[in-house]
Amino acid sequence: MKTTTVRIPEEKRDLLKIISSVEKRDIKDILTELIDEYIERHRETLEILSKPDWVEAIKKGKEEVKRGVAGKGIDELED
Repeated sequence: MKTTTVRIPEEKRDLLKIISSVEKRDIKDILTELIDEYIERHRETLEILSKPDWVEAIKKGKEEVKRGVAGKGIDELED
């Protein structure tokens, strides 16, 4: 595992130290958990961005909306 330095405001660091002490956990473990949660919240976006055809379809859709082109309703979409 590689090491990364993260700078956070002193008051937040102090609060994190208090919380980790109360929970009897390492700050590293708390930060790892927070990072995992953040990544999970953004997983869908990462999947979309990893597929260029999806990105192009989204761009095309946004352009059509700007031009006032009527799109399909959710019940009209093909599987």
